[in-house]
Amino acid sequence: MISVKSKSELDKMRKIGIITANALHFGGQSIKDGMTTFELDKIIHDYIVQHGAKAMLVGYGGFPASCCISVNDQLIHGIPSKKVRIREGDIVSVDVSAEMDGFHGDTAYTFACGKISKEAEQLLKVTNESLYKGIEQAVPGNRIGDIGHAVEEYCTAYGYSVCRKYIGHGIGRKLHEDPEVPNFGKAGHGPRLVAGMTICIEPMINAVGEDVRVLPDGWTVVTKSGSLAAHFEHTVAITPDGPVILTIPTL
Repeated sequence: MISVKSKSELDKMRKIGIITANALHFGGQSIKDGMTTFELDKIIHDYIVQHGAKAMLVGYGGFPASCCISVNDQLIHGIPSKKVRIREGDIVSVDVSAEMDGFHGDTAYTFACGKISKEAEQLLKVTNESLYKGIEQAVPGNRIGDIGHAVEEYCTAYGYSVCRKYIGHGIGRKLHEDPEVPNFGKAGHGPRLVAGMTICIEPMINAVGEDVRVLPDGWTVVTKSGSLAAHFEHTVAITPDGPVILTIPTL
C-alpha cells in the first residue's frame, strides 16, 4: 500500500533527510587515499548518532555496518572493511540511511578519490544528471514509469546500462515502502503520483552491460563486465508545487 504523508509527517521526513544528507556529505569530504572503508563507515555512523538519529542499516536484513560503501566495479551493498583501502583514482559509492522520530531518510552519492579517469568522470556526471531527470518527472499526475523512462533514456543515450535487478522505492515509516521505483519503464505507465507521496529515486548505472552478480559475502553487488558502476539517490516528496528533495545537505 502506498502511504501519503501529512504535513507534520513531511516535516519529520525533512528533518531526518537533512541529517542523512549531511552524514553522507561529511563522510564524502573525508575520503582520501589510504583510508579504509571501515573508517569511512565509522565517520558516517558517528555523525548520525551525534545528531540524535539511528543508523538504519546496522543489522537491517543482517547487514553488518552503518552504510553501504561500494568501490569501482561494485554497484551497491558493499560491506565496509578494515581490509579494503580506498586509493587515488577510485570511485566510491556511499549509501546512507537513517531514522528519527519514526521516519527515514535515504541518500547515496558516488565520490571521486582524488583525480579519476575521464571515463569515471563521465559516468559519475551522467548518472548524477539522470537522477535529476527522474526527479523532474516526480509531479502529481505523472506515473512511476515516467521517472524510470527519463532515467533510462538519459543514461542509454550515453551508452550506459541501467541495472534492472535493483530499484528505488517508497519511504516513510519504513525504509522500504511501496511503490517500487525502477530506473527503467514506459512513460505513462505504473502507479500515479499524488501529493504527499515520498519516494527514493536512485539510478544504479553500469558503464558496460546491465548484468550484475553478488559476491560470496552475500551482499556486495558487482558488474559482471568488471566495468565501473555509479549510484546516486535522493529522497523526494511529491508536492502540489513539484518535487521537493528532502536529502539536500546543509553543511
